[in-house]
Amino acid sequence: MNGKTRPPAVARRMNDIAPFHVMELLTRARQLEAEGRDIVHMEVGEPDFPTPPQVIEAAAAFIREGRIFYTPALGIPALREAIAGFYRARYGLAVSPERIVVTAGSSGALLLALGVLLDPGDELLLPDPGYPCNRHFVRTLEGVPRPLAVGPEADYQPTAELVARRWTPRTKGLLVASPANPTGTTISAAAMAELAACVASRGGALLVDEIYHGLTYATKEPRGGEADAATALALSEDIFVINSFSKYFGMTGWRLGWLVAPQRFVRDIEKLAQNLYISPSTPAQHAALAAFRPETIALLETRRREFAARRDYLLPALRRLGLRIDAEPRGAFYLYADCSALTSDSEAFARQLLEQAGVAITPGLDFGDNAPQRHVRFAYTVAQDKLAEGVARLARHLGG
Repeated sequence: MNGKTRPPAVARRMNDIAPFHVMELLTRARQLEAEGRDIVHMEVGEPDFPTPPQVIEAAAAFIREGRIFYTPALGIPALREAIAGFYRARYGLAVSPERIVVTAGSSGALLLALGVLLDPGDELLLPDPGYPCNRHFVRTLEGVPRPLAVGPEADYQPTAELVARRWTPRTKGLLVASPANPTGTTISAAAMAELAACVASRGGALLVDEIYHGLTYATKEPRGGEADAATALALSEDIFVINSFSKYFGMTGWRLGWLVAPQRFVRDIEKLAQNLYISPSTPAQHAALAAFRPETIALLETRRREFAARRDYLLPALRRLGLRIDAEPRGAFYLYADCSALTSDSEAFARQLLEQAGVAITPGLDFGDNAPQRHVRFAYTVAQDKLAEGVARLARHLGG
């Protein structure tokens, strides 16, 4: 290289894309474990239950045949039909298989939806706190993520009034999650209908992340209601709904999700999928056919009850230690806690807990700019005896 040339520069968008801090914290936790330390993991949002045996058996049977080729970009027809059948059985809702796109994880589903919606400079409204990758996906596609600061008074969910107030001529749509990460809160059917009407009246797109559907629980709150949440698909065929085999179905490493899209977008979504990843994993798709068997669903419902029991243990235990949880979670497997009575720096607090107490939790830094230093997230993705050990260590750390 001569003196007049320079190496290529990193794209400017990367200045706006932060690392996934929880994964870096997990790396440090694994290092401590390699050194012989015992760590209680409450940082990563991954179910601790293994993939259901019915799914494993279906995958093994398919792989043994050896015919593991590309599939259609939209997914194998049998799986699209099976997902439509799931909506009929669980929600009493008729969803055309033609609107269902099987994807490379729910991340792939969201990227496809955003890819057919966003032009450079288009704005997308997102709740803050929220899942960090969402805003980074928008930025990667040269859109502009616009955070909506939400708090416990509204269950950390945006209201139609807030959306209307923040809508601008450049706004293309709204992305919400129910249940949400990191808060575990849900949007009621009535509130979702208000959001849908607000967005539709402005010619925008509503995207709803439902990847934690199935992991919803009745609560003792007046607003609690039944365990099963309603899908936003019941409101309109113009809503984009993202779902996944990772959380309720326990298939995180299989990297398989789905998108239900308005019919007029499906052809463009197909073109984008063909170019981005050709097709979803073939073994994963054939394995997922077994996820909807009655015996598999029965197992998954047992696991749902276990997650509910964990939440019902951890919620009061953390409150007794001085952590404020003002919005009771009704889904997923997270508790989003205000730790300001214990620390003014949640990131330093999380690192101290890991290094000194052997408890791994996630600081609010990952979830946006809405008072992250005051908040931490606990994931109840380990067995209840491990949760109890984590609470005991936390109590000793705070008392010491």
